[in-house]
Amino acid sequence: MNDSLTLDTTVAPDPVAAYALAHESPWPRDIHAHIEGGFFEPPPHNAILGPVAARGGPNGLVLRHGQVVARWGNTRQVDMTFSVAKSYLALLAGLAVMDGLLPNLDALVAEAVHDGGFEGPHNGAITWRMLLQNCSEWEGSLFGKSDEIDRGRNLNVEGQGNKGVRPLRTPGTYWEYNDVRVNRLSLALLRLFGRPLPEVFVERIMRPIGASMDWQWHGYETSWVEVAGRRVQSVSGGGHWGGGVFIHAEDQARIGQLVLQGGVWQGQRLLPEGWIGQCTTPCALNPQYGYLFWLNTGRSKFPSAPAESFWFSGAGGNTTWMDPSRGLVLVSRWLDPAKLNGLLALL
Repeated sequence: MNDSLTLDTTVAPDPVAAYALAHESPWPRDIHAHIEGGFFEPPPHNAILGPVAARGGPNGLVLRHGQVVARWGNTRQVDMTFSVAKSYLALLAGLAVMDGLLPNLDALVAEAVHDGGFEGPHNGAITWRMLLQNCSEWEGSLFGKSDEIDRGRNLNVEGQGNKGVRPLRTPGTYWEYNDVRVNRLSLALLRLFGRPLPEVFVERIMRPIGASMDWQWHGYETSWVEVAGRRVQSVSGGGHWGGGVFIHAEDQARIGQLVLQGGVWQGQRLLPEGWIGQCTTPCALNPQYGYLFWLNTGRSKFPSAPAESFWFSGAGGNTTWMDPSRGLVLVSRWLDPAKLNGLLALL
C-alpha cells in the first residue's frame, strides 16, 4: 500500500466523490448539542461523560488493491467515529487470541476477569463469543450508565423517540446493539492485556500499518480503573456519551486495508490467521452481524453491494466498507446514511 496515500492521477475523477459530497449527513456540525438534545437518549440518560468535538465536512477515499483511486474533502480531518470503534475492539480481541490471552471464545468471561462484573448465575454465564456477537445480555451499570438505557434499542428508529425497556433474556439467546455491553467488553479486554487498549492498538496495529499519530481513543471521566497498580482509562466502543475513537479517513483506510488483507501487512501477520474470517461469519441470531462487524449476508441490507462485503459503521454516516471480491476499501465520513446504497452502486 502506498505510504503517502496519494491519489493515482491516471484515474479519471470518480462519480463516487461527487455523490458523497452532494449528500452530506443531516447531522449538525455541533455534535455536543446534538447529543445533549437527546438524539440517542432522552434526559437524563443523554448525560455526556467523555470528550465531544464538532464535526468537519463530508470526506473520504477509495482504495483499490491498496491504491487510492478516489478522494474527496479533507481526508485528514480528525473526527469522532462513533460505533466504528466497536469493530476496532474486535481487532483487539484478535490480538488477545494471538497472544494466548483468549484461547477459547466459548470460555466464561468470569474465568479470566475477576472485577465483579461477571458474577452470579446470569452474568456468570456469559462467554467472550457472546460479547463479540452482541448477544451477551449482560446486566448492570458501568461507569454511570445502565444496560437498560439500550435494552430495547432499535437501530431503524434511532433518534426518533424513546425505547421501551424489554425483559432480560438468557445470555446467548437474544441479539441487541447495546453500547454499555460493548463497553463491558472493552473493560474485560483491558483486564486481559493489563494495559490501556490504545497502547496495544498503536503498538500492534497502527504503527505497523504506517498510520499517523493524529488519532485518539477516549473513555469517560468515570471510566478510570486500576490495572496492575496503574490508574488507566477504559475506552468506549462508541460516542453516545462522548469519548470513543477520534480519527481521520486516511488512517481508517489503512485499518480497512489491513482487514481486507486478512490481517497481514507487507508480509507481516498482525492478526491471527483466520480471525477476519471469524469476524465475518454470520451470528446465528443475526445473519447481518459477525464479531462486531456488519455483514451484507444475502445482500439484504445493501442490494447494490456484493453479499461477501462487510463494513464498520458509526452514527452520523461514518462507514469503512470492504469488498474482498473487488479489492476495494471505501471510507466515507458524514454521508447521509440513507444514501449509502446509492454510493455503493456507483462504487
